[in-house]
Amino acid sequence: MNALRRHRLLTRIWSSEPGWKGWFTTVNHSDLGRMFLFVAVLFFMIGGILAMLIRAQLATPRSAFLGPDVYNQVFTMHGTIMMFLFAIPLFEGIAVYLLPKLLGTRDLAFPRLTAYGFWCYVLGGSLLLFSLVAGIAPDSGWFMYPPLSSRAASPGINTDFWLLGITFVEISAICAAVEITVTVLRYRAPGMSLSRMPIFAWYALVTAVMILTGFPPLILGSILLELERAFDMPFFVTERGGDSLLWQHLFWLFGHPEVYIIFLPAAGVISTILPVMARTTLLGYGWVVAAAVALGVLSFGLWVHHMFTTGIPHMGLAFFSAASTLVAVPTAVQVFAWIGTLWKGSPRLTLPMLWILAFFATFVIGGLTGVMVAVVPFNWQAHDTHFIVAHLHYVLVGGFVFPMLAALYYWMPHVTGRKRFFKLGETAFWLIAIGFHVTFLAVHWAGLLGQRRRIHTYDPGQGWEWINLIASIGGFVTAIGFALVVLDVVVNAAVAVRGSRNPWRAGTLDWAMPTPPAAYNFASLPLVASREPVHDDPDLPARLARGEGYLGDPARNRRESLIVDIATGEPAQLVVFPANTALPFVMAFVTGGIFLGMLLKAYWLVPLAALGVAALVARWVWSLGSTREEGPQAVGRGLALPLAAESPDPPGWWGSLFLLLANGTLFGSLLFGYAFLWTVAPGWPPAAYPEPGLEDALLLLGGVSLSVAGIRLADGALRRGSGAWIGLLLGLAGAGATGLAAATLLLGTSHDAHAYDATVWVVGGYVLFHAALTGGMTLFLGARAAAGYVTGRRLGEARILRLWTDYTAAVALLGLGAAWLPGLAM
Repeated sequence: MNALRRHRLLTRIWSSEPGWKGWFTTVNHSDLGRMFLFVAVLFFMIGGILAMLIRAQLATPRSAFLGPDVYNQVFTMHGTIMMFLFAIPLFEGIAVYLLPKLLGTRDLAFPRLTAYGFWCYVLGGSLLLFSLVAGIAPDSGWFMYPPLSSRAASPGINTDFWLLGITFVEISAICAAVEITVTVLRYRAPGMSLSRMPIFAWYALVTAVMILTGFPPLILGSILLELERAFDMPFFVTERGGDSLLWQHLFWLFGHPEVYIIFLPAAGVISTILPVMARTTLLGYGWVVAAAVALGVLSFGLWVHHMFTTGIPHMGLAFFSAASTLVAVPTAVQVFAWIGTLWKGSPRLTLPMLWILAFFATFVIGGLTGVMVAVVPFNWQAHDTHFIVAHLHYVLVGGFVFPMLAALYYWMPHVTGRKRFFKLGETAFWLIAIGFHVTFLAVHWAGLLGQRRRIHTYDPGQGWEWINLIASIGGFVTAIGFALVVLDVVVNAAVAVRGSRNPWRAGTLDWAMPTPPAAYNFASLPLVASREPVHDDPDLPARLARGEGYLGDPARNRRESLIVDIATGEPAQLVVFPANTALPFVMAFVTGGIFLGMLLKAYWLVPLAALGVAALVARWVWSLGSTREEGPQAVGRGLALPLAAESPDPPGWWGSLFLLLANGTLFGSLLFGYAFLWTVAPGWPPAAYPEPGLEDALLLLGGVSLSVAGIRLADGALRRGSGAWIGLLLGLAGAGATGLAAATLLLGTSHDAHAYDATVWVVGGYVLFHAALTGGMTLFLGARAAAGYVTGRRLGEARILRLWTDYTAAVALLGLGAAWLPGLAM
């Protein structure tokens, strides 16, 4: 088969549907990555316009440009958009687009999950934008502290838009994190061991795991606050056993790792681009990887430094102050590795390099002010002033936006296949760099002079007038620079001339394909022997186009790629990807019904939408697999591999494992909240609390035992090729008994009498939901086995159910045991 015929066959197999319909049905990672990036940039532009409104308001004292109510909505939405609708989705878009290309594979692990996450992001973000246009946007700050965000202080629907819209958007982040984690670990080119992975893949992996463990506390906090507002469950009401500080703990358990979740992808971009611009290799690859992992771990021990002024004990102040300073060490390791790379190389002062140099200057200043804020006495003075605003922008704009502009100009020839002709980018660079520093050096100054943040105006005579005017002028110069960047990209993408395949002479696999890339990425998958295979074999792109790698023959007429061993990169399985479908869009739309029902207080819509989602999930999963066993399949180069669906650890098992990591973090955060309120809130436990009887304990233990034993019995029967119905029935009975134990607990308490009762309701509801979920999964597995989808060779679905059953058993014992703790203690 010649290269042209191979290209046509693979394009027909992998391409999205033509026209507008393809937007709603595509599951191709290149299309979805571009869609993520486009929407994220659109939100960035909206957030930038809001920033200019803020600077216009603060440019002069006693300004009447924005009233206090409108100003509160504007600054709340500015922070919300930049943190939740721009920064993380932009990383998702870059990872979705680039990772398969860098890793030498054809798509991400779960293409339909990527599409579902994208549409959840679009619909959730649209919900927030609607509130802004309608004048009912959130107005309690992007941090939503109770009691300011409670129903008593914010009786309108504004806060509900934030709580429900952000939770809807976070579904996208969790989906992307699961997708990225499984892709990096299992979907790589043959021979690409962990030590040969592109450095960006390491950063993406660390970031994805941080999302799985950092976002659930915020999701839990949003759920609890919405339950308080909707059903009067007093989690944050001091008079009824709650505490508003619980929200701050849950929010900053997310909020501080979030800073590094934003920074690490940018650091991955720098570690990828900088060696290419310096015409050398990255200095200290292993040290940089270790520093990224250390930064990810340490970032979870810093959240209380946002709460130094809340009256925490002095021992806590000392611990978190030291931890906040310690986190500078792995950051410095990366910075010195980058400087060393420049030192040993021969740098070219290209436009991407200019943005990296701007990053160095800006991020180092932001890091130094971060160390200042970590010192408790200084923090007490600077807290809630514009000094903190300036520090945040130096870290996030300097540490994220500038590297992403370097990434834009570095990978733009890859996306468009064209080289830059018009040079607006250099003018935009100087406008942005100078305008930004003028703005936020002035904002630092105003903060040191005592200007508080979150105020819509100020009186003359305090020494802030000229500082704020200068800051506002600098802000508008920066905005003009960003507008020029957009214009530069549009003009060059539209009319610039065709460029060479690898204009930067990079060595990574993303440049071993035609540009713009084909829908299938690689005509055949490469065998990798180093971190820079294109440098090792300059003829590699041509050989892959001729089909000399793996899966070069598309005769089976389906979307195929390889799964490899995690550590060594040895080929392990052949995976078949699903074709284009509108199912992810429909499911995201129906999922939105749950949030819309809560928002409009149309609670009848919530269970209907939830049933709709369950039905669509069943349809989604039912379309996977086959009733026909195919055995090992030829994948090229004389190798035959089993299908992933006929392996004991299919992709769905790995996806479930990391989804349960996020789920377990949410449950752990719930137990943390329970313990925190018990420790600090008044009246714990209340006068009336559930006291378990012997029958309650026996019901729980019996249910858990039946569930765990039943799925193992079913698994063993399937392995032997015999009927699994006895084990499945036992598992179903166990799930029912576990759910009944949780329901009994709920019936014994009132959801709104005391924060203890409300917490018990959430714990019991969590266990009840998972018992119902595993029960439904058990019935579904029985139906799949009866239809011939699950056999002795295809046991992956049974192992997935076993994973969820064991998790449900563990949370049932921990959760109901914690709820019964007062009675057990007495």
